[in-house]
Order: sequence, then structure tokens, then C-alpha cells
Amino acid sequence: MLQGFMNLLSLCWKPFGHEKGNHGANGVLGGGGSSGGSKEGKDGLLWYRDIGKYGSGDFSMAVIQANQVLEDQSQIESGQYGTFVGIYDGHGGPETARYVCDHLFKHFRGSSLWRRSCSYVGVLRLCVYAAIAAESQGVVTAETIQRAFRQTEEGFTTLVSESWSTRPNMATVGTCCLVGVIHQQTLFIANLGDSRVVLGKKVGNTGGIAALQLSTEHNANIAAIRQELKELHPNDPQIVVLKHGVWRVKGIIQVSRSIGDVYMKHARYNREPINGKFRLPEPMNMPILSANPTIISHDLQPNDSFLIFASDGLWEHLSNEKA
Repeated sequence: MLQGFMNLLSLCWKPFGHEKGNHGANGVLGGGGSSGGSKEGKDGLLWYRDIGKYGSGDFSMAVIQANQVLEDQSQIESGQYGTFVGIYDGHGGPETARYVCDHLFKHFRGSSLWRRSCSYVGVLRLCVYAAIAAESQGVVTAETIQRAFRQTEEGFTTLVSESWSTRPNMATVGTCCLVGVIHQQTLFIANLGDSRVVLGKKVGNTGGIAALQLSTEHNANIAAIRQELKELHPNDPQIVVLKHGVWRVKGIIQVSRSIGDVYMKHARYNREPINGKFRLPEPMNMPILSANPTIISHDLQPNDSFLIFASDGLWEHLSNEKA
């Protein structure tokens, strides 16, 4: 695994060609925007794809599979409106991450009032995103991003409801969700869970790079998150529990925000026939987990050099500065 991890790091620094597509052959990596050739490979548990130039720069993507079934998804979408990056770190199964990868950008595109028009030249599909003339003039805002998250959460909850009689375990599947949108020299970051985006910023004329963490993480091992949970649930002394040296929400899950995990949001799904380890001993009077993302904006500057979007699997091994 360590060798695979080091291979991932080396691959991320190679020069890249151009890529056009939606999902990798294994459903691991997503792309879109640029056309032309691409380079992709597999080395044991490591998959990677060289994506090349997009509307906002050069991109690469890579993943190391940690579970028997890969629970994570990622995507890049790009066009005249800018660039959309999504990292979806699933847990409990792959279903939520796959659902988010298939639906979140579509909701964002609709919320931001973008229309996708496509034409075909031979076998090459050329897609252009054009703004619909409307009241918002297609401007990306925190509200349009938040609305896309809300619609995605509602859609997955509906899917859980429809599957309850045949696949009740869907109620216990969820995903962290880290999204970046670059639009008109503004970077928006929206985050649920403990994935992280770090900005590499040039320091003056020294040639050095400073690491600036842009996202806010929602993990019960962070003291501020435990305090937030206690303030939201003042009558629940067991809202966070230290279990085997790790702080967990209700002693079950580390993250306090996600898409999915509806068993921790709706009482009607916290009952049999889901596994007993997910069922709470006391009634759920309000949602315990949240699907409301933390959203920040950053005006891109000439000395902003690069961005690293990654799940906690990377940050458990590397500090922001080392990465």
C-alpha cells in the first residue's frame, strides 16, 4: 500500500495530455470538458488518469482503493462557465458517492441557470455550457451551490425511501462531499465531512510555496466540531462519545455532515431491519447529522499556484505543507 501511495504522488506530478469523458472504465474517475487523447493506468490498487488542460488549468486525478468495493467517486466538469471539481468519499457502501457523482453537478448546473448544448462531429461529442439569460444572469453564488446540495440530498433520501422494503441498508450509506467551483476568477469551496482542499501559494519572489487550507472539516475528532454538536444537542450528553480512542457522533460515525446517512437524519429509518449497530437506543427528535455544507469563496490571485483536492485518506499520511 505504501508503494502504491508513493506511486500516486509521483503520477500526480507528471505532464498530462487531454481527456474527454464522464467516468473511467472502473467508475473511479470522472472527467469532462477537454477533448483529445488521454493517458490512464492501473498499478495494483492504484488507478490514475491524466486529464490535461481544462478551462481553469491543468488537472490530474488518482485514487488508491482501500476497500474491497471502491466507495469513492470524483469528477471534473468544465466549460465556458468555469470549472467544477467534486471529491466524494463514500462510507458504508458505494451507492451514495455514485449518486452524488451522477446528480450533484446536474443540480448545480440547473441552479446556476446553465444550459448544456451538444453537437457531434464524427464520434467526438462537443459540449458547450452557455448561460441562460435570466434574473441571476447565470452567476454562481453560495446559494446556487447550497441549493444543488439540498436537491441532491433530497433525491437520495427519496431513493432510500423507495428502496426501504428491498434494500434497507441504503439508509446507512453516505458520503463526504468536497466541491470546488472556479467562476470568473473566484473559487467557491463547499464541503461536507473531512475531505480537504489546500491552496499552494507562491511566497513573494523566493520561489517558495505556502500551504493554505481553504476548507472546513466536519469530524468529531476536532474539538470545535464536538463543541458545535454539543451546542446543537444540549440535552444529549452522548452526542459525541470517545470510542477506542476516536471521537464519534453517537459513538457511531466520525463525520458530523454528509450526504446520505439518512438513518442519522430521519427517525423512520433508524429502526429494524437496519443493522443493530446503527440503531439508536433513544428516540431521534431532530436530525443528528447535517447535509448543509460549509461554503467559502476565495478571489484567485496571480500568486495562487495550484490546488489539491483530496479525501482524508491522503491527509492522514501527509500534512498540508508536505503535500
